[in-house]
Amino acid sequence: MMAFLKSDLFLRFLGGFAIGAVGMFMMQPEEPPMFGSTAVAATSTDGSSF
Repeated sequence: MMAFLKSDLFLRFLGGFAIGAVGMFMMQPEEPPMFGSTAVAATSTDGSSF
């Protein structure tokens, strides 16, 4: 088992998995906030509330 864990095949797989996992988290699209645009539109319609 230790020979497999130290083998080049396993280390390459582990390195590729780590790089892929980091890439998945860094490259995922940013989700817009659900209530961001509606809250801005609701507060900016009337200027007399200040």
